[in-house]
Amino acid sequence: MTLAVPLPLDAPGPAPTAAPAGRIPGSKAMWVGIFCEITEFALLFAVFFVARAHHPEAFRAGPAQLSLLAGTGYTLMLLTSGWCVARALHAMRRGERAACLRWMAAGFVFGLGYPAIKVFELQRNFALGLDGSGGVFIVSYYYLTFTHLVHVFWGLLGMLWVIARTGFGAYTRDEHSGLEAFACYWHVTDMIWLMIFPLFYLLG
Repeated sequence: MTLAVPLPLDAPGPAPTAAPAGRIPGSKAMWVGIFCEITEFALLFAVFFVARAHHPEAFRAGPAQLSLLAGTGYTLMLLTSGWCVARALHAMRRGERAACLRWMAAGFVFGLGYPAIKVFELQRNFALGLDGSGGVFIVSYYYLTFTHLVHVFWGLLGMLWVIARTGFGAYTRDEHSGLEAFACYWHVTDMIWLMIFPLFYLLG
């Protein structure tokens, strides 16, 4: 006679694999790239603060010229995309490849919101005469935000690559360093925007 033991229908899936203590997530090559990205923006921020010190009135009046709605939209798109990527990484650590793909696809869609908003904001800015001849604040704004846009485009291309590799089974619960490397890059790009946003859109 056998004894049947019923299992709960909502039994949790496997726990995420724990990373070895002291291990740096991602890859060394990606961290070199991230260091270069941080160095690049550190120099740009230094130029920003030097320009602001020499032209305080222009930078005090500058945020009123920009669209706070667009700046808030960028922030929401990037933060939501970053959250989706974090959820994708968590799913892969649990061995849930399909869930990882869904979260990465959502992260890509939200990430596309950034350049989409940029198109509308540029149309609005140019209609108001806010182009390269708009003064030191506007020039600083375009220099920093377009540089950041380039890094977002690189991130979106990297996301497509990670999605493709995930779909073909290149990542597993135990080996997904490529996904980790991309997540690190994407989160750093998010954090840089969180510094750009208040400097140009909020602080007068």
